[in-house]
Amino acid sequence: MSDRVTVTREYHLAIVSLSHPDRLNVLDRKGWEALAEAMTALGEDDSIHCVVVEGSGDRAFSAGSDIGGFPVERQTPEQVQTYARALEAALSALQNCPHPTVASINGVCVGGGLEIAAACDLRICGESSRFGAPINRLGLTMSFTELRPIVELAGAAGTLEILLEGVLIDAERAYQKGLVNRVVPDEDVEKEVRATARRIAVGAPLVNRWHKKFVRRLSDPRPLTEEERQEAYESFQTEDYLEGVRAFTERRNPRFEGR
Repeated sequence: MSDRVTVTREYHLAIVSLSHPDRLNVLDRKGWEALAEAMTALGEDDSIHCVVVEGSGDRAFSAGSDIGGFPVERQTPEQVQTYARALEAALSALQNCPHPTVASINGVCVGGGLEIAAACDLRICGESSRFGAPINRLGLTMSFTELRPIVELAGAAGTLEILLEGVLIDAERAYQKGLVNRVVPDEDVEKEVRATARRIAVGAPLVNRWHKKFVRRLSDPRPLTEEERQEAYESFQTEDYLEGVRAFTERRNPRFEGR
């Protein structure tokens, strides 16, 4: 595990920190591999009800890949493919995590950092946050795997505006484009994210996972199969459903076990 990615636990919450604040939380190849490893492990842990992804310090969520390491990590065709596998595995692990994910964004969120945030389910940022992907200044492209989460949020025209102009946009413009769900004062980001994550975590975890799966599936134009349609009714056979109904009739908070 790279020291550029750390994982801590707060009861049913997992906090994944991009932890290289002196360099705006950039990730080298091992950092991307560590992020993939962390998210894969958390996805397999049913005791987790929500994952928060944050950047260390208050200057940046992440400035993306460590450009300073490109001459030794991303130069030859073989190195480019190895790096791409690490980066894309991290983004795929984020998108495919069965638990809800929330990006906590302070400061700079650009390049690969924007890709990480876009791969999360919800994004909450501070008023002074800045977003962009000025990679045409570096002469490199985003892969289809990197582009997809951004296009799903900002659309084709919005994504091209970001990529072709190569400028950073402010939090309000990012909100207007759909890149973030909520903009709050900088000093309130952590508090707002934790409150959001706790609201998610007290819900029935199986239901949250099903809803995440169903919403993602609806973006696929293929017709739903009968098996997929029937899966939408499986929640009625869970212990959490029985507990939810009991708690409602008894006028108390439910205690979901994820069963």
